[in-house]
Amino acid sequence: MSAARTIYRGGKIFDGVTLHSDHALCVEAGRIVEFGPSKNVERRETDVDLNGDILSPGFVDLQVNGGDGVMFNAAPTGETLKRIASAHRRLGATNILPTLITDTPEKTNAAIDAAKAAIAAGVRGVGGLHLEGPHLSTSRKGAHDAAMIRPMTDRDLATLIQAASDLPVLMVTVAPESATPEQVRALVGAGALVSLGHTDADFDACMAYANAGARSVTHLFNAMSQLGSRAPGLVGAALASGDLSAGLIADGIHVHFETIRAAWAAKRGPGQIYLVSDAMAPAGSDIREFCLEGRRVTRESGQLTLDDGTLAGADLDLATSVRNLVEHVDVPLSDALQAATSAPARLAGMPGHVGSITVGSPADLIRISADLTCVASLH
Repeated sequence: MSAARTIYRGGKIFDGVTLHSDHALCVEAGRIVEFGPSKNVERRETDVDLNGDILSPGFVDLQVNGGDGVMFNAAPTGETLKRIASAHRRLGATNILPTLITDTPEKTNAAIDAAKAAIAAGVRGVGGLHLEGPHLSTSRKGAHDAAMIRPMTDRDLATLIQAASDLPVLMVTVAPESATPEQVRALVGAGALVSLGHTDADFDACMAYANAGARSVTHLFNAMSQLGSRAPGLVGAALASGDLSAGLIADGIHVHFETIRAAWAAKRGPGQIYLVSDAMAPAGSDIREFCLEGRRVTRESGQLTLDDGTLAGADLDLATSVRNLVEHVDVPLSDALQAATSAPARLAGMPGHVGSITVGSPADLIRISADLTCVASLH
């Protein structure tokens, strides 16, 4: 007996680039087996009426520090990653890069081992690892512990090169103050995605690091040299260089919506602005505070802050980010969805079906309400 087919129709279907109307998508045994104009897809008793909702590839989030009440830094284990990935799947992100912020070499090694173990065990949604530090600048440390920030050594480089070989995706955020162009070239040559962030480096230095192979900028506008009249900084490099894509925390708190509007219009391609949550432990939970390396972080009015008022990650998910782009920045829905799906997936070099709808590929799909307020993972 053949497996039952489920056909979705009656709403818009986003394929990773284009938002289709009057289309249908058929899933059988967890895989997409047909996608095309609704009139060409045979109706069955298992048809699901989307009632105007949107069917989309699951979101892809390249910066996830925690979820389900736990932080990756607090317990870098496979079980922690399972909890975090599950929480973000409930929020619509079906592929994530768990992110370790600046910590000790021992914690970095534990995070690499945890990501390898989770992937080997088939934990759904863990696409690799993002190491945000410790090779940053103390002058733009944000919520990172300045005592743990340090230059990249030969031993660090060897560890990262091995991790890039062992993991499907390794993203590394570095600052020019703490990593050399030669180290960046070596990381890129090993297959790592190098992102510039937490830096006060000037425009020329940042462009030199893009020429060395850096391909991303971590949370655009936050913890970096700003765009000024005579000094464009990393913000200017991110917008001017087509080789650089840029992660964006689109909550209206980390970056004003009018600033996002200007950046969106100014960004030179083919690099794109993509959405990240920078989510912390509260994601997918109702906790009101948590500890970040012994420092209290409080959740209030959509913000996460240290006791001194410093922003410490975001109280955000990608569904809310998409809605914010559409409602507050007037970004077309298809472009906003692309920034949460195929754009980050392609930047990270994830398999072609991730962030896209491809016949024959796993049906890692989400259903988004027509008003963009609710999201649910379907499989």
